[in-house]
Formats: sequence, structure tokens, C-alpha cells
Amino acid sequence: MTHQRLDLLIAGGGLPGLALAIALRQALGETFAVAVADPAFARQGVNDPRASAIAAAARHLLNSIGVWDALDAGAQPILDMTVTDSRLNDVLRPVYLSFAGEVAPGEPFAHMVENAPLIEALVAKARENGVPLLPHGVADFSQQSARIDARLADGSAYSARLLVAADGARSRLREQTGIAKVAWTYRQSAIVTTVAHERDHGGRAQEHFFPAGPFAILPLKRNRASIVWTEETREAERIVALPDTEFMTEFERRFGLELGDITLAGPRRVFPLGFMMARSFIAERLALVGDAAHVIHPIAGQGLNIGLRDVAALAEAIVDAARLGLDIGGTTVLDRYQRWRRFDTAAMGVTTDGLNRLFSNTSGTLKLARDFGLGVVDRLPALKALFIREAAGLTGDLPKLLKGEAL
Repeated sequence: MTHQRLDLLIAGGGLPGLALAIALRQALGETFAVAVADPAFARQGVNDPRASAIAAAARHLLNSIGVWDALDAGAQPILDMTVTDSRLNDVLRPVYLSFAGEVAPGEPFAHMVENAPLIEALVAKARENGVPLLPHGVADFSQQSARIDARLADGSAYSARLLVAADGARSRLREQTGIAKVAWTYRQSAIVTTVAHERDHGGRAQEHFFPAGPFAILPLKRNRASIVWTEETREAERIVALPDTEFMTEFERRFGLELGDITLAGPRRVFPLGFMMARSFIAERLALVGDAAHVIHPIAGQGLNIGLRDVAALAEAIVDAARLGLDIGGTTVLDRYQRWRRFDTAAMGVTTDGLNRLFSNTSGTLKLARDFGLGVVDRLPALKALFIREAAGLTGDLPKLLKGEAL
């Protein structure tokens, strides 16, 4: 079988896979052969009604690769955020913690961006940069000493120096490689939908902590909000199956009346929640990025952002090696990537898991303790500023792209 030669093959055409391909093609030029394989490229349009919180560091990356300009007009800056902690039937929901939304004057710590235009902008930029988008998934592969051979679902064959698994939480490549993982379910699911409301949200994000889980109201353009509503899985499935009128009754109990009349402005879907961390982010001539490497609770809105941190770190490791004439799929490059990402990712996973367990319970004692802690943080401006920078992805050893620098 004749194999088409590549420097890099990326399995998975979601946000991390596309961003990585664009970054590498721009940094290393047309002589660097990179392709992205995903059966989604055979479909017309993008069917993803969700929205994502793009932290400041991730926005720097998207700006560096020339994608942010296409998104800026439709991106809603998060100008401030409030946190409440109450029971569902409580009449009052006191705000225990509030954050100003800027990490620097004129720079919000995050923007809300709808997924469909985000993916479309990345696809357009990849095509503009001459990245082949192959409309088939990677069916199987074999590792050789100097290259990795991959066969796509249509039978076409490719040989690359490095294979990147960006194929999601149920990564076939991770499973085929035999990389072990640590994983558990939360017995919770997220109801995700979009609503329109009468009054201006003012760029405010709200997170209401209820015993069943967080209820996040995330601002979008045109008086709309993206909702991430956590419930016990069976209850989430029951609520989503309700007729519209009954669903909105349940919804309004949690949303409140602050923004006036509310109407559904998008489909409602249920996503089971869980935790997964690959025991290794690398294997011979293979690297995991994004959800293929880690899945965390959405309580802090960091899932996509840590995936883009993977992209920035791996892209820099590959570019530095390529410019020195080193093997981009060699152990030196892959070890550098893993060292850069493992601790940060594990720390974020532990933090989100701990927050979910702390808030998603009915313990009165824990409620008193956490509300006291939130109140203390609210009175310490320096600590709040540190939390904002952490949420913005601007702490730690940052790759160049996350600082807005070219590779």
C-alpha cells in the first residue's frame, strides 16, 4: 500500500485539532505537511448550538493565528461575575462573591463565543492556509521506528512523523494505543440550552450553586444567555423531556426574574458529566490533546481552555524542534510537551472536582463553611485578582501563543 507522506496527521477536526494545524502551518510554512482527518468535514455546516467561554489566554492564541477578527463582533465579553449559594426554594439568593471581569484595563478575563461560528472560522482559516481537511476518520495505525502509518476509514493511507489524537473524550486512538486513564462519572448531567431575555444582561455571568449542582447563566450577544444547568442525571433527563411550558416553569425557578421575560432560543440537550485523565499524554510518535487527554467538570468553564493550552504547548515544542532540524515525533519533543501540560491539567482537574463535591450537596455544615470562605475571598481584592488571572489562563509557565506572541 502506498502511503502519502506527511509531517503531522491530526485525528479530530474540533477546536484543538484545527487550531493546532493552523498554528503549525503558519509558523513552519507550506513545506510543513500537516493534515486534519475527521468525518465531520463531509457534512455541510456545523450543528453545535452550544457556546464556550474563551479565556483571555485562549483569545490570545486565536488572535495570534488570525481567527479572532472573524469572531470579535459576535463575542460577548464577560464584564463581571457573581456567585450565589442557596437552596432551590430559598426566597433570597445573596451574592457571596463577585468579580470584576478585567485582567487588564480594556481586557475582559473571558468572552462567550458560540461554537458554530468558532468552528466555521477555524475551518475557513485552515483552508486559507492550505491545510488539507480529510473527510474520514483514522481507522487504525501502526507505530514504526521513524514514522507512524495510519489508515483512514476510506482506505487511504498516510505516513507521518507524528500523529496527534484530538478525537475527543472517547478517543479511539487513545484506546488503540493502550494508554490507561483515570475516570469516573459524577451521576450528574448538564442541561445546555440558550434563552432570550427581556432586559440587558450587562455582560454579567452568574453562577447559582444549588444542592444538585451549579446553574450557570453566561451572557451572549443580543440579550441572550447560554445556560449550563447541572442536575442529577435522572432528573436532568426528566426535565429535558418535559413539554415546553413545564420545562420553562422548572427553568424559571432557577433563573429568577432579574432579566425579565424569558423564552427558549435554542434546542435543549443533556450531556452526562464525568472526569477523565489519561495516565500519559504521549506514546511512541503520538500525542493526546484536548478531551482525548482530559475531561473535567464544567463548573469553572475551563474544559476548552485547557485543551487550547495543550495546543499552544505542543505547537511550540514542535516548532522549536523543526527549526533545529530535530525529529518532531521524537521522545525529546513529546516529553517536553507532557512535562509542560501534566501538572497544570491535573491541578485543574483536582480543583474542579473538589469544587463540585464541595457545592453539590445538601450539608448545612458545608454550606456555612463555604459561604464563610466565599465571603472572606470577596473582601480580599488581591486574592480575587489572582483568581481572575487563573480563570483567564494567565498564570504559570505560558507558551508563546497564550501570551499573544508568534511562534
